[in-house]
Amino acid sequence: MSLWLNGIGVSRGIAIGRVQRLHGGDLEIPEYLLPPEQVEAEVLRFRDAQQRAKTQLQQVRAQIPLGAPGEIAAFIDTHLLMLDDRSLTDAVVGLIRAQRFNAEAAVKRQRDTLVAVFEQMEDAYLRLRKDDVQHVSARVLRILLNQEKAAPPSRGDKSEAASEPIVIVADDVTPADIILLGQQGIAAFVTEYGGPLSHTAILARSLGLTAIVGLHNARRLLRDGEWVIVDGDLGHVLADPDDGARSFFSRKRARQLSDRAALGSLRDQPAISRDGIKIRLLANIELSDDAAHAAELGAEGVGLYRTEFLYMNRRSLPTEDEQYQAYARVVASVKGPITIRTLDLGADKQVDSGARSGPTPSNPALGLRAIRLCLKEPELFRTQARALLRASAHGNLHIMLPMISNTQEFRQAQALIDSARLELAAEGRAMAAHVPVGAMIEVPAAALSVSLLARHAEFFSIGTNDLIQYTLAIDRVDDEVNYLYDPLHPAVLRLIHMTIEGGERAGRGVAMCGEMAGDPRYTRLLLALGLTDFSMHPASILEIKRIIIESDVGRLRARAQAMLDASDSLELQQLLSEFEPHS
Repeated sequence: MSLWLNGIGVSRGIAIGRVQRLHGGDLEIPEYLLPPEQVEAEVLRFRDAQQRAKTQLQQVRAQIPLGAPGEIAAFIDTHLLMLDDRSLTDAVVGLIRAQRFNAEAAVKRQRDTLVAVFEQMEDAYLRLRKDDVQHVSARVLRILLNQEKAAPPSRGDKSEAASEPIVIVADDVTPADIILLGQQGIAAFVTEYGGPLSHTAILARSLGLTAIVGLHNARRLLRDGEWVIVDGDLGHVLADPDDGARSFFSRKRARQLSDRAALGSLRDQPAISRDGIKIRLLANIELSDDAAHAAELGAEGVGLYRTEFLYMNRRSLPTEDEQYQAYARVVASVKGPITIRTLDLGADKQVDSGARSGPTPSNPALGLRAIRLCLKEPELFRTQARALLRASAHGNLHIMLPMISNTQEFRQAQALIDSARLELAAEGRAMAAHVPVGAMIEVPAAALSVSLLARHAEFFSIGTNDLIQYTLAIDRVDDEVNYLYDPLHPAVLRLIHMTIEGGERAGRGVAMCGEMAGDPRYTRLLLALGLTDFSMHPASILEIKRIIIESDVGRLRARAQAMLDASDSLELQQLLSEFEPHS
């Protein structure tokens, strides 16, 4: 009998294959006290496991396919850095020596300590970096327990089953395992844990692997060897499908593959709608190498460059020169404008230099983060502002301020940037004559007062990830409430429309850099609401461009009010269906 299961679709596509489960992530970890004379031997055993884990990851890194996005190697490098991070390794050795814990127990305790710190972080992207701590710790633990987790081996027989597509079902999949699985040609993977911003999800999208995460109890409900259909668009898994279901989804999959193959012809074609409206497609990037990949896929510039990576996995703040070199490198590599977002870390996301002291807030989601932190610690912001202004000499750089909620915050930040400019000018430093400064709209208060902010900000970019989260009062990575995360909620759409309309009236450009911008399910809706600048993961650009080329923007905008008046997502989807290409 067929069984429908629902998770979170994080990488689109249809896959049909047989289940192959990876063993669970819940390891039975022994805990015992060591005799004093065995302590140093246990330290050596841990160090050996640490080195073996590094060797494994280095081997995986060497196997990354040519042409793969630069972020893939960066994720592996992040895990390699963690294996040398003193907050993990030295702390484990300290527990072994001071408490006489066995190595497994020491790794487990320090892992739990670090995970607890990450779970308190407000920023959803950084909060999910606890996954990296867990992945790295699990790799070391499995080595210590002789239970090393790896991608499943190929079937050993020569039967027809040996060539059957495989759907991996696991508690979670590490970035290293994803690379190995991708090389083995798996059809898809389904995990019990994870979220849309996890490394697992990002890598799956980059490699084009159909994936569903957050499908609880998947390993218990799905049996090894049974056929399943995985719909990454909707987050559905159909176990034991009948012939009719297999035929339907096989045809759907064939259509998708044909459509993807045809997208390559659009790379050099401008994003102009059927009625002649020009839409600008930009890329969200995190590493300088991503800029070239984005340009190859037709991006006209960079709408969001995140700077948090410069501050992570280190024990001190990056210097001005270090930041300048990183920014200058990426600015020089981009043909077109590049919008760099200033530091978007939260109150409790500090490196060991300690930019903040005091107790951890009870609700960090509403606490000190992003521009709030930078204004509280102006020297932190001043250093970054100087580096950004210096980098502006190498290209068309725009500065974007995150988490703005009122005009006073923007004016304070602008004053600090102006002060940095005067300092650099006095020092004879090269920089652009003018660097536009804009605001991210990710707090409902900012959307509601966009006309006031427009008196000071030169442009806006809508960060839908946080805007939806704050508007609906939910934590989008919390499994208990993330079903409420709804980009089509009427309140969310009204705030988006209000921002676009307010920016247009004030003569301020409005872009969107959140996940909605790169999701083809919402492209026509955003065109109807008046959006003309989309910024997204490079892998989404060609598909979004195809939809734009096939759309009549004038007809869509004529129905904008009807869409805003829709009472629920089903009614809205019905309205949007009227504008499919076959209409």
